[in-house]
Amino acid sequence: MDFIIQNVLNALQWGSFYALIALGYTLVYGVLRLINFAHGDIFMVGAYIAFFVSGFLLGPVIGLSPAMAFAVTVPLTMALTSLVGVTLERIAYRPLRRKGAHRLYVVITALMCGLILEYSNLAVLGASRLKFPELIEKQIWHLGGVTLTNLKVLVIATAIVVFLFLQWVVTRTRVGMAMRAISYDKFAIPLMGIPSDNIIVFTFILGSGFAGLAGLLFAMSYPVLEPFMGMLIGWKAFIAAVVGGIGDIKGAFVGGFLLGFIEVGVVTVFPSTYRDLFAFTILLLILWMKPTGLFGMPQSTKI
Repeated sequence: MDFIIQNVLNALQWGSFYALIALGYTLVYGVLRLINFAHGDIFMVGAYIAFFVSGFLLGPVIGLSPAMAFAVTVPLTMALTSLVGVTLERIAYRPLRRKGAHRLYVVITALMCGLILEYSNLAVLGASRLKFPELIEKQIWHLGGVTLTNLKVLVIATAIVVFLFLQWVVTRTRVGMAMRAISYDKFAIPLMGIPSDNIIVFTFILGSGFAGLAGLLFAMSYPVLEPFMGMLIGWKAFIAAVVGGIGDIKGAFVGGFLLGFIEVGVVTVFPSTYRDLFAFTILLLILWMKPTGLFGMPQSTKI
């Protein structure tokens, strides 16, 4: 029983990272019907931003304690990562949107933006891996045969809080109402006096900010940074969002944890080399039975 509980906790932690990134994918898609394939690399950028911000705060110039540095690093990382996301939207996506470019060109642009972020990091910082500083003193609790750490609890709790916050924003606020309205009819929204560009920027702020938060928590949990760390986890988070129902907040959240449980479950039974094979096969079967995802709804297109 202790073995099962331990693996459930590990799956919750791993699924939290997928869920946080998948929420950013589904936010942007829900508003723009755009799959922002650069989102996984924004997660990577967020981890690097957190590394340099925390290093500066812990350094001799500022000299904060690790706990104080963590408290300051979280909002600064989210803000700076949001700035990266908004910059991509302003430079890469908005000109195409205003010219009425086909979605295929926007998707290709998103892929190129991700590659630019990866190889810019590689060119500036090199291929050497960086070790993330320890911002929180690790505490380990032994509950019977189950091992629990304060960082694991922080990651899981953060994912739940972010999900509840986004659900509240989308369903209970005027901005969320405008976001849902744009997803239904982006041409009628300006006629109603709603600044669509501002709503889109706000969407990128939310999605990129929480990707940066995920990058910070991931770097604290697995403190080795490298330029391509966001590629695979970003693709997996996108698949999790699709399985849950792309465009649905609840679907992205559930899809992220579902993928985490599948991967941890496979590793407990089979060698780790089989993890991606079994995980993607199971997700493919889910999409085969329900192509719109677990919580997705079929959509009709006006002609």
